[in-house]
Parts: sequence; C-alpha cells; structure tokens
Amino acid sequence: MTWSRATFAYALVTSCVAFCATPSFAQSFPSRYVRIITGGVGTFHDIVARNLAQRLNERWGQPVVIDNQAAAGLTIGAGMAAKAAPDGYTLLLGDRTSLAAAPSLYKGLRYDPVKDLLPITMVARGPAMLVAHPSVPASNLNEFITYLRAQAHPVHYASSGVGTFTHLTGLLFEQLAGVKLLMVQYKGGGGAAIALLGGEAKFSFFPIPVVLAQVNAGTLKAFALTSSQRFEGAPAIPTGIEAGLPGLDAEQWIGMLAPEGTPHAIVNKLNRDIVDVLQTPAFRAVLQAQGAKPAPGTPAEFASFMASETVRLKRLIEASGLTMP
Repeated sequence: MTWSRATFAYALVTSCVAFCATPSFAQSFPSRYVRIITGGVGTFHDIVARNLAQRLNERWGQPVVIDNQAAAGLTIGAGMAAKAAPDGYTLLLGDRTSLAAAPSLYKGLRYDPVKDLLPITMVARGPAMLVAHPSVPASNLNEFITYLRAQAHPVHYASSGVGTFTHLTGLLFEQLAGVKLLMVQYKGGGGAAIALLGGEAKFSFFPIPVVLAQVNAGTLKAFALTSSQRFEGAPAIPTGIEAGLPGLDAEQWIGMLAPEGTPHAIVNKLNRDIVDVLQTPAFRAVLQAQGAKPAPGTPAEFASFMASETVRLKRLIEASGLTMP
C-alpha cells in the first residue's frame, strides 16, 4: 500500500495524539518541576502544601515548588491557576473561600471554579473552635447564646478579614443562633488571637491548634466545634449539634485542582499519588497537628462536594447581604 506524504503525516499525528492520551504516557509525568499555588506563608494551606510537596518530590524525583498567593482570599492565585497551561505542571491547593464562596462574594471574579478548574482530590478538612474570653459569663453554648441575646448592642468577634472562613462562620452562627453580631477585622489570625486573649474581642472561631493550649490552661473558654463530629485531637470539646445548635457545621477544607483541559490521564495519576500520600500515618499526623484530618477521594467526589458547598454558601452569603468588589 502506498501512502502520500500528507496521508503519512496525518497518520503520524493521529498516532501521537492517541499515544499521548493513554495512561502509559501519564506514567512519565512529571518530567520537570511542578508548581502548587496556595495561600500565604505560614497558613494552614501553606503548611499542608509544603508537607505534601516534600512527599511528592520523594515519589516523583522532581522538584515541587510552592507559590504563595495570599491576596484576596486566594482568589488571585486561583485565577492564576485557572489560566495556566493545562499540562499538570501548575496546580492549585484551593480552599472553601476561593472555590465555593468566591462566586457569591466577589462581583468581579475572573475565573469560574467549575468551568476553569478540574478537581483532583480534596486534601484535608477540619473544624474551627468557638472560643470566648473568660470574662464572658457563660459555661456552655446555650448560656453563651443567652448572653448574646441579652446585650443591648451587638457583641463583636475577632476575624482576620471580610469573607474569610472566620467571618463566614460568624455569619452562620449569627443566623442559627438568632443574634446580632459585629465582625471586627484584625491583622491576620495572629492579630485576632491577641485581641481575644486581651479581652478586646469577646469571642471568635479559630483552628483548634491555635487556641487549644489556652483552652486547656483556662485562659479561653471553648463552647463547641463547628463540625458534625468531634475531633480526636480535642475529644472533650462537643460539636455544635451536641452543644445545642444544630446546623453549626462549617469546616475549613482544602483541595487540589488543575486547569481545565488537563488530560484526564494526568489528573488520574495526580489523584492516585496524592491520595496515597494522604493515607499514610505520617501525613495524618501532620494534619492532626494542624487541627485537620485527611479527606482523600475521587475527582468526581470532590466536584460533587464543591457543588454542594457552593450552593450552601450562596444561601448564607445572600441572606447576610455580604458583597465584595
């Protein structure tokens, strides 16, 4: 059989495309460094990303670098990831705000988490702890809510910023408890913690490791966790449901995504490798020290979870009237 030069070229290209789409091609990935875009230095996202990067580097034999993007609740970083080349070499370790709340929070959002990003796996999730200054005259959540309702003016709580996990959890608590609150923004989580310990703020929602030592020492009161299950690192603290406020279920979560158009064979390989790391006892210990637990799953499971969280947060944000530029 005689092939023309054009026919041969077409067959060659078709064969290459078919080969490149196969799982065997994905097994050679990565052949150079991989970049993970995530939140600011020292944050929960950053600590998890760096520990994950170290283990993936050992697994792949290729550098995995962290690109910290703290501005605008990680939405700028998520936008960068959405516009990156869809080849698996730029990933996003995004969070609840950038992936589920942002479409309802930001009018000028420059990416669509559903259309522009491909879920790989959820990585971790963990609750906040509702804590108050010891001057607050309450010993449990019901007494605390009674105290809030009795105040002539809204009680203010400390937050690291508008639209953050702490702020959104405060809005949820406000709606569930039927109280009026005032969010006061401080410089980062550290500033919010200092304000609470000094009595400038009456209460707030913090990651468990940030306040557990103070709770154990009696310098802060703990009323509940914002989760449906107790946390093994703080087994004495009840959940919101146990403490008498059904619906107080708001966990911070982070997950890995790639730009839309990334070959599914590469997405599947990333999922397998990341899930393998998440399931190791050593990585579970890293997460527990951060007040979280591993949450591995399939891309489809993560996509479904993101969709449900987006709907839930949209209702919360619309009911509060909160909008951002």
